[in-house]
Amino acid sequence: MAMMSVLTMTAQSVYDFTVKDDAGKDVSLAEYKGKVLLIVNTATRCGFTPQYKDLEPLYQKYHAQGFEILDFPCNQFGQQAPGTIQEIHQFCTANYDIHFPQFDKIDVNGENAHPLYTWLKAQAGGGDIKWNFTKFLVGRDGKVIKRYESRDQIAAIEADMQMEVNPVLSNMMARRSIRKYLNKPVEHEKLEAIVKCGINAPSGMNRQPWIVRVVEDQKLIADVNQAAERSLFYDAPALICVCTPANGGGELDAGLLGENMMLAAQSMGLGTCCLGGPVRFLVSNEKCKFFLDRLDIPADYKLNYILSIGYPDEQPDAKPRDASKVKYIK
Repeated sequence: MAMMSVLTMTAQSVYDFTVKDDAGKDVSLAEYKGKVLLIVNTATRCGFTPQYKDLEPLYQKYHAQGFEILDFPCNQFGQQAPGTIQEIHQFCTANYDIHFPQFDKIDVNGENAHPLYTWLKAQAGGGDIKWNFTKFLVGRDGKVIKRYESRDQIAAIEADMQMEVNPVLSNMMARRSIRKYLNKPVEHEKLEAIVKCGINAPSGMNRQPWIVRVVEDQKLIADVNQAAERSLFYDAPALICVCTPANGGGELDAGLLGENMMLAAQSMGLGTCCLGGPVRFLVSNEKCKFFLDRLDIPADYKLNYILSIGYPDEQPDAKPRDASKVKYIK
């Protein structure tokens, strides 16, 4: 028990746990590394048992995209999962034709709760499992994304799940502002690809009112930081400077350009941060004029924002977003 408690406290991801399969053999959940998981405690004589009819199509729809359902029968709720795991598996295949893996019966609450479930509950909150068919969505990084109760609709789970299994959506959801970088230069060809994605962003009437300057000269970056007497760009090894017309306009197009570049960088394992404060400092500080001169910005343009870019040396958590500000007009 002490060893299991230590494991629960020290585990960094779902991959740190070992469970028994339907043949009683130990299975490391590290075998599912890189996959999106839906972990479910199930029962065969429950009012929610027909949820198998929703789970199997979900599995079939997304399995090829790296999605797995891990089924853990549990007899703690109304004794509604009687019989051996072999009998349970036979029932599920005969009645619901399931193809996702089922594991040996476990406890999910109490002193005999499996360490996996102790960890899942601690990560997602919500206290003890309330009933059969509670679900945990786990991302490709092995960390819990969300907990769902028995009555939560599969459609809601699928909407959250798509953010993980769809590579474009997961890339968007994974992007964070990076303010700490490794001392490692960014390859020129990657910067070229990122900028190409940027300039192919939507532009009203295809006016393309922006201009872009990519700073790879690390001595120039170091010199302007020295002149400013501080690190203006979080010690990033490269910068992408975006300019818009000095008389106004072009901001929307420039924003679309920047978002494309940040998402492209994220997909390549690079981090970015969109910086406005350093721009205001640069244009108002005479000691930094040499930096702006090197950018060779036309007189009828102004520096709008700078993207710091490099290999991240941190993994910030996502900050909450206020979904209440969104209204759907139907």
